[in-house]
Amino acid sequence: MRFGNRFLKLCAFVLAATIAKVAGTDISVYTDSGLSSGWENWSWSSTIDFAATDLYSGSSGSSISVTSDAWAALSLYNSATFKGYAGLKFDIAGDQPDISIQIQSQADSVNGPSIPLSSISKTVTSNAFTSVLIDFSNLPGTGAPLGDGNWDRITIQAGGNGATYHIDNIVVVEEIVITPEFLSAEPLANNVIAVTTKGNVDLTALKVNLNGSPVTVSGHTSYVPVDTPALSITYFTLAKNLAPGNLTITAGGSSFSHTIPNVLYGSIVQSVSTPINPHIYGVNFPTNADYIKHLGVTISRWGGNAVTAYNPFGGFTNAGNDWYFENRGSDSADDWIGWVHGAGSDSLLTIPALDWVSKDNSSYSYPKTTYPDQAAYDPYNANAGNGKFANGSWVAPPNQANVYTPWNTTLAQKWLKGLKNIPTIVTIDNEIEIASSTHQDMHPVDINYDEELDRVIRFATAAKQALPNVAVAAPSTCSWWFYWTSMVGWTDTAAHNNIDFLPWFLAQMKLAEKKAGKRLLDYLDIHYYYQPDTSKNDDAAKALRLRMTRSLWDTSYVDESWVGTDPQNHQWAPDTVQLVPRFKTLIDINYPGTKLSISEWASTADNDITGGLVTADSLGIFGKYGVDAATYWATPGEQAPVGLAYWLFRGYGTYFGSKTAQVNLANPDPNTWSIYAGSDGSKLTLVIINKKPGQALSFDLSNVPTGKYFVRHFGGAAGVAKWQTTLNVTTSQFIVVPGYTAVFLKQQ
Repeated sequence: MRFGNRFLKLCAFVLAATIAKVAGTDISVYTDSGLSSGWENWSWSSTIDFAATDLYSGSSGSSISVTSDAWAALSLYNSATFKGYAGLKFDIAGDQPDISIQIQSQADSVNGPSIPLSSISKTVTSNAFTSVLIDFSNLPGTGAPLGDGNWDRITIQAGGNGATYHIDNIVVVEEIVITPEFLSAEPLANNVIAVTTKGNVDLTALKVNLNGSPVTVSGHTSYVPVDTPALSITYFTLAKNLAPGNLTITAGGSSFSHTIPNVLYGSIVQSVSTPINPHIYGVNFPTNADYIKHLGVTISRWGGNAVTAYNPFGGFTNAGNDWYFENRGSDSADDWIGWVHGAGSDSLLTIPALDWVSKDNSSYSYPKTTYPDQAAYDPYNANAGNGKFANGSWVAPPNQANVYTPWNTTLAQKWLKGLKNIPTIVTIDNEIEIASSTHQDMHPVDINYDEELDRVIRFATAAKQALPNVAVAAPSTCSWWFYWTSMVGWTDTAAHNNIDFLPWFLAQMKLAEKKAGKRLLDYLDIHYYYQPDTSKNDDAAKALRLRMTRSLWDTSYVDESWVGTDPQNHQWAPDTVQLVPRFKTLIDINYPGTKLSISEWASTADNDITGGLVTADSLGIFGKYGVDAATYWATPGEQAPVGLAYWLFRGYGTYFGSKTAQVNLANPDPNTWSIYAGSDGSKLTLVIINKKPGQALSFDLSNVPTGKYFVRHFGGAAGVAKWQTTLNVTTSQFIVVPGYTAVFLKQQ
């Protein structure tokens, strides 16, 4: 079926009024019946017809028809690079295919960010083409520039379920002309209007009206974020303070209206404070030294399922069930600790504690030639299977020696003693309570209470002997269910006097200290993943996501998940997670002096603004309620919402504070807003999080000094970017925060 221009749907990506100016030097990649001169087909695991005539765009007589297996791709390469070009445009049709676009440089061995089609358009259909423009100076999702690389390859990769689509009229464009536009205008603090723009706008066009009366603008300052230079923000200072009522801002033919509500009352008491452990601002596997510095990462974790099989003597590892039980090469943990420390971050190193580690970088446990009836095979290695039959049952365990080499405490000691760079904390493996699933080929038998305890004691002893000053964290338990029982199940709990697992573990580690004559466990380490289902990511799911942080601290909050109806434990108030106070109490009861670590946690929506707000809320909670260490799983994107939450608290050397300050609220509502206060010396810092979409909130906060403040914020209509300025707080009685926004204010 042919669809001409009258059926073409235009989806102008990110730049709502952007027009692609196709100059004479545009590079054609595909126009009709084949690739343009110089372009080569480097695709894999895909059925491709470069001359499909069943569906095409405009007057061209064909398109590219693509059906890709899971993680397979249409990939096009040209040795003549398109360095310095402005963008990529193409027409696409399909049933909202699960694909991501990536610009790459074979010449430099560098990849640009993977851009999901869903971040460009969520309305791509199979019966008409949607036109897409990717601006290399303003990439979708992050707004970051592509960078100045020798770009020579375009890869469109399917997700885990594969993808089918048509693509046509692929062009690398030399120039993009941007129409100037006012994007948003929001009230901020006492007397500021924050206006985001693109292009060369006329800032004198702005007018402000409050409750029917014009308000004079007394000055302004502009800022362009270093990571997203395609957009800018201008902070207009008003001649009088904001007030409850109707606020209208007009500029450049656009109008922005807000209802400013009456204040919510609170007070800050700096004299009542507790220390904040800086190790709460950690992540798993930061990408490089700049990442650590830009986001203020304080501790970096070498962890996850892959490190269970890490062989430090060969540089090999295996992700187990996460990726077809295949060995692969690995960076050196020793070198990793070195550069992490050099960047200013402490380290958390995982010590393997099963009986095997990878023997090489190429073997795998379930070859198709030996096990031909498996449910799935690696799309990049058709002989490597997932170890399961179609009905979900496991294939018989293989001979471990085919893939692995033995591991024990003697080898662990040898490794640790030989480290040039000493870790700050070590953990005893990763979620070994579920090893019979994640590493079924290594340890097919379910691990019970006693085996897990034995492995922790033996490897913790080895670690303390090799590195006497290192702190040990364990057992890195994966989730709420396994806090209380083992993979064996409730018969195992019953065999231990119906004592839930982690309380039993703490008591046993206290006995182990008495026997060893020294403490073997410094941190109780758990992983925590919010249990409510927010996968729909609709308005209801977003609201649920934003209130589920209450499970970290609120003793009255019944979890809105299976935990709230079928908690499956023998604890007090079993349907309320109350994670931090619960485990601090269990520590006090069973093994006083042990610290609390959460070495994996996540927001449930890393690339949604609500995921960033959840992260900011969680970081505030960790500091307020005394968590000793926490590392996000896995590596938040630096310009993505979760990364911005870290930047908000600690980015570029400006920190929230070393101590908390007490926050008293007249009518707290943690479902819709949160306030955290901190201090360095006598200087006050505030983080205020507005969880309400599209609705500003106003606060009257006693004991907040007036004067100059450094301000950071992200979210709201201003969007996902590192916005910042310096402004004067003229009164503590009316501080405005836009909807869906997190704001950081640090007294100067």
